[in-house]
Amino acid sequence: MDDKLFNRIKQLTEIQSTSGFEGNMRDVMTKEMTPLVDKIEYDGLGGVFGIKKSKVENAPRIMLASHMDEVGFMLAQILDSGLFRVVPLGGWNPYVVSAQRFTLQTKKGNYPVISSSVPPHLLRGTDGQKAVDVSDILFDAGFSSKEEAEKFGVRPGDAIVPDSETIKTANGERIIAKAWDNRYGCTLVLDVLEELKGKDLPNTLIAGANVQEEVGLRGAKVSTNKFKPDLFFAVDCSPANDLDGKKDANGRLDGGFLLRIFDPGMIMLPRLREYIVETADAKEIPYQNFVSKGGTDAGAAHLANDGVPSAVIGVPGRYIHTHQTMFSIKDYEAAKAMVMELLTSLDRETVDTIIYGK
Repeated sequence: MDDKLFNRIKQLTEIQSTSGFEGNMRDVMTKEMTPLVDKIEYDGLGGVFGIKKSKVENAPRIMLASHMDEVGFMLAQILDSGLFRVVPLGGWNPYVVSAQRFTLQTKKGNYPVISSSVPPHLLRGTDGQKAVDVSDILFDAGFSSKEEAEKFGVRPGDAIVPDSETIKTANGERIIAKAWDNRYGCTLVLDVLEELKGKDLPNTLIAGANVQEEVGLRGAKVSTNKFKPDLFFAVDCSPANDLDGKKDANGRLDGGFLLRIFDPGMIMLPRLREYIVETADAKEIPYQNFVSKGGTDAGAAHLANDGVPSAVIGVPGRYIHTHQTMFSIKDYEAAKAMVMELLTSLDRETVDTIIYGK
């Protein structure tokens, strides 16, 4: 990978913005998109999108949507001891939460905080640690009392976000970072808009990022209502399931982009799936059919307005929703190539054929 791409990935993945607290990411997305589009627009929850208008009369409206939020926590209660109880923002495996470093974001400033764990020394002579629940894990910023925490501006409702450095693996082909779900999509949106700068499209492109995906696909519900696209493409990261080395695993690193054909919230329109598959095959873009137990913003978008045919152009990541996700730059490049082919080919006739079959 070139240095420019890695530096962008590092910048975006190290930004700390959890669900409902997306301001840090929104500021960067706004700044980076502004010179690349005709105008910037926001929805009422804080999603930000750049509009690239087509010169073609009656051009279809195509929406390319990432989401800005990453999983994190909200401070729910300050205990007399100065420790915190929290509630999760997004889905967490409780076994990966303990003994990790986070940042507590308050009105007065950001403070380091760690999640609690029970050392093995204190488990000797017992039956071992019981099943862990997130509600059992306390967060410790080093304050000696509730009063001291409050003097530093700490309040219930403050965000707690993972703190992690983004690095390359030894072979230079993969990256370890937090928040690739979904700074992948944010990275791709910016890269695609840069590549399309100064180029005319057969469609009006609405590209940007939603808020609050991790807590119920909330941002996509309002943004699709605002922008009223003909087609919606989510760009999102999904869990890889390739640790056993099987070639038929559901989501493999280096296997190409993920074409999500089914999840509990969405069945892709057959004509849209066929168009993506035929295009990928013709252009020799590697892809993997993907079935998921979780959802994406496409699940909310396809039910918006009168119904919006939607698809997910995804990438796999190992250990998502933790401090350390492993992902492949090859899969990112395949996803970008696929998105570029879609955005440069979807004209009114093609879109009408996908939607109406004629």
